[in-house]
Amino acid sequence: MNVGGPALLVATLMRGIDNERFDHRLYAGFVGPDEADYVDQRAPDVPVCRVPTLGRAVRPTDELRALTALTAAMRRFRPHIVHTHTAKAGALGRVAAVLARVPACVHTFHGHLLQGYFSPAKTRIVVQAERGLAAVTDRLVAVGCTVRDDLLAAGIGRPRQYVVMPPGTTSAVPPPRSEARRQLGLPQDGLVVAYVGRLTRIKRPDRFLSVAREVRRTVPTARFLVCGDGDLHDDLERAAGLGDSLHLLGWRADVETVYAAADLVLLTSDNEGMPVSLIEAGLAGVPTVATNVGSVSEVVQDGQTGLLAPPDAQELTRHAIRLLSDDGLRSRMGQQARAWTARKFGAERLVQDTHDLYASIAVERGWWPSALPKGVNR
Repeated sequence: MNVGGPALLVATLMRGIDNERFDHRLYAGFVGPDEADYVDQRAPDVPVCRVPTLGRAVRPTDELRALTALTAAMRRFRPHIVHTHTAKAGALGRVAAVLARVPACVHTFHGHLLQGYFSPAKTRIVVQAERGLAAVTDRLVAVGCTVRDDLLAAGIGRPRQYVVMPPGTTSAVPPPRSEARRQLGLPQDGLVVAYVGRLTRIKRPDRFLSVAREVRRTVPTARFLVCGDGDLHDDLERAAGLGDSLHLLGWRADVETVYAAADLVLLTSDNEGMPVSLIEAGLAGVPTVATNVGSVSEVVQDGQTGLLAPPDAQELTRHAIRLLSDDGLRSRMGQQARAWTARKFGAERLVQDTHDLYASIAVERGWWPSALPKGVNR
């Protein structure tokens, strides 16, 4: 449950799924030393059953212990459906479900590991593993159409297994712009560009720095916020050429304050699923400049709610300068982003879609006589 899209989505479901129809439990491990725990920061009301040896690092003995613990928990709880998230937890959870003879499995792909993470040889191993896991999974949920299409092209699952279900969330009430900037130690005037996410290689914070340096040549008063942490944090601390215009905030529970202070959100990743940070930015009425990777184009409407570019620092710089130099365009895109994301990525829609997914399995298996609407009992 590290800070990010999967944790936000799972917390939304834990709060929203109908307790009268579904008895659900959440099992999760612990975050690494360079990550923040979403439950601690933003969802202390969400109950979690912790699995001590389940974490991001790959340690065979820990994986075996986690698998044993999950299998035992499933045998005690006897669920009808196991729903897994993220790559490693998805693998261990589904294998445990098979061992515990759970009738149905669902797995959500919040993105994929097909590009940018591993060498070609390791990627082939990942693909083979996911193909095998897909064979024991009833439904494969993809957060976007592009993510689904990439997985199908790699031979992972069959078209009829897939359901496209975009993330859904609600935005916390942000402070006024002046108060947000005061809290973050920013001047009231000037333009602010924000980066929200993990500081790790696939997210390309080095590209963010390159764009920031070039933007400063044209917009010398611009400030740059980095909300997040990761293994490349020290590289940003040592970054030259930005002086006091670069503000490293670390993880913050009040991410809405960052969006309230920003004029533009910049995403520079080589690979993404469907970034929740861009959904949050849209709900806050902040336009985006982003790399057109994964399902980013399903969040950001190019030319309407933001501007998209290939993974190229020069193109991203050109787009960022264009928006920062045009107050009217930035305001129009921000308003359109708020309307678009509120309509498509609301929490109620996500909860209803998930209810309908579970209900369809219950009807197929004969557990329910019909797919009851959410909140209806019989």
